[in-house]
Amino acid sequence: MSESFALAPSVWNRRNRTGLFLSLLSAALILAATTTARAQFGGPPTTQVHDASALRPPAGARVAIVEFADMECPDCGNANPILKQAVATYHIPWVRYDFPLAMHNWSFNAAVNARWFDTHSKALGDEYRDEIFANQRSIETPAQLRQFTDKFAQSHGIALPFSIDPQGKLAAEVKADYALGQRIGIEHTPTIWVVTANSKGAPFVEIVDRSKLYQLIDQALADTRSAAPAPKLAAKSGSTKKTATK
Repeated sequence: MSESFALAPSVWNRRNRTGLFLSLLSAALILAATTTARAQFGGPPTTQVHDASALRPPAGARVAIVEFADMECPDCGNANPILKQAVATYHIPWVRYDFPLAMHNWSFNAAVNARWFDTHSKALGDEYRDEIFANQRSIETPAQLRQFTDKFAQSHGIALPFSIDPQGKLAAEVKADYALGQRIGIEHTPTIWVVTANSKGAPFVEIVDRSKLYQLIDQALADTRSAAPAPKLAAKSGSTKKTATK
């Protein structure tokens, strides 16, 4: 009898472990089934948006592209010419936000540099961004970024100062973009949306499959065709939003 009592806890533990394993296995199968169903019926998983206040076109526009990007991110480099061609084709604004990732050693500096070129002209700042994306593979360190930036400035007849942002104002703008991305719920770069104003359809759609970008822009334009353009408002001083209509 004593042996029987001595063995009872061991048997109970084995049964408990077996039950726990079966419960976990069942939960995993349910989760896998749910994920599969979402992929089948809802398309690829998209960003869970917590704050949609920035996901709208600039005042006066019906449709725009909104992008959060890291200038050292290879996939951002892949997306850049696609987005550039799209805004040139449709003549819609491209709202570009900075979301430099901590794992990248020069992306934050590049974002600050682009802001400095913006102070000369928005077109020049965007050209610098495009050139960085096109030449990512030749830039591995902050020192190489500085060399690249010096050459870019010289090619445009501009003297690059030793300290681009001595008061930290441009860095603060980059950090504000990053904080905005966190409020929205961004988890990766690039994160891209087609956004609309007064649309009869979805107010914003994330671009997960870039082969469908033009299709989604066409749909957004159709959904907003009867909508009057939003009234233009005076720009707020210190705004970190960057738009460019190609």
